[in-house]
Amino acid sequence: MRTLGNIIWHLPFLGFVSAIITYLFGLILTLTVLAAPIGLGLMEHGKFLFAPFSFAMVSKEQLRPSRSTSGWQVYSTLVMVLYLPIGLLLAAISVVQIVALFCSLVGIPAAIVVAKSLGTYVNPVGKQCVPQAVADEIQRRESVSHVRRHLR
Repeated sequence: MRTLGNIIWHLPFLGFVSAIITYLFGLILTLTVLAAPIGLGLMEHGKFLFAPFSFAMVSKEQLRPSRSTSGWQVYSTLVMVLYLPIGLLLAAISVVQIVALFCSLVGIPAAIVVAKSLGTYVNPVGKQCVPQAVADEIQRRESVSHVRRHLR
């Protein structure tokens, strides 16, 4: 089913074009060095867009908690604050795109892909593309720890 979703994303909706543009824009931002945190996040988002039904975007904190240096975190936060207006604009455009895609039955899978991308459009800093199984396991572990906290 995931393969069919990826095919529908790429063929009628040209998802590969979005993936290539996002990846190249992230690469250009990474080459500028100043916008490297945003560029790295957009490159990961581009990888996600190549097979959105097989992958998921998660924060690096969920994968490896507290491994970043404090200097990089401060710099990433500063760059993110500067990027925020652009991210909000991209998210607003994406919401309009989601509503338009939901108008047709065939567009619903593509709308789901764009909806999964909203958080990354707003904040690409510190995001990583992982297989769906890894994202499911992260969510399962967070649910177990949440249940344990409430049962004490």
